Amino acid sequence: MRGSEPPEEDDSPAADPIAVAREIALRQLTVRARSRGELAKTLARKQVPDEVSTIVLDRLTEVGLIDDAIFARDWLAAGERRQRSRRVLLAELAEKGVDREVAEEAAAELDGERDYQVARAYAERKAAGLARVESQARYRRLAGALARRGFPASVVAQVTREVLAELGEAEDVQPTEWD
Repeated sequence: MRGSEPPEEDDSPAADPIAVAREIALRQLTVRARSRGELAKTLARKQVPDEVSTIVLDRLTEVGLIDDAIFARDWLAAGERRQRSRRVLLAELAEKGVDREVAEEAAAELDGERDYQVARAYAERKAAGLARVESQARYRRLAGALARRGFPASVVAQVTREVLAELGEAEDVQPTEWD
């Protein structure tokens, strides 16, 4: 019977748990940059022992293949292109296992007006698609879209008013729930 034979012991890399863990981590890193937390979760999911995982992750950090600070800065920069708020991006970094202090340091490097600028660009694009909608509904939809992207209420209200004012609708809208 095929399945009843005991596995042969050999000196192949697959027999070495550190080599297996290193291979898993490197394969993940070739797809895209990963945080240490993401790699630790992947290794745990692949049933790599914690002590082996720690050894491999420490070595990858030592040689510079894992750097949560760089990962956080890159993630925040990519988030700007995806038009996400600072708050949403910080939550995504926490979900990816980046330490809160590291994420906050990376976010501190962002321009203070960033949320406003990103919200404004998104709102202008979104408002163009709402041209045929009644003005009250347009206000609600635009404000809701910005809020769902995680922008602060003050930014949502300001940007929504400004964008709709440029469309000549500021007088028609009563934004009581946002002001």
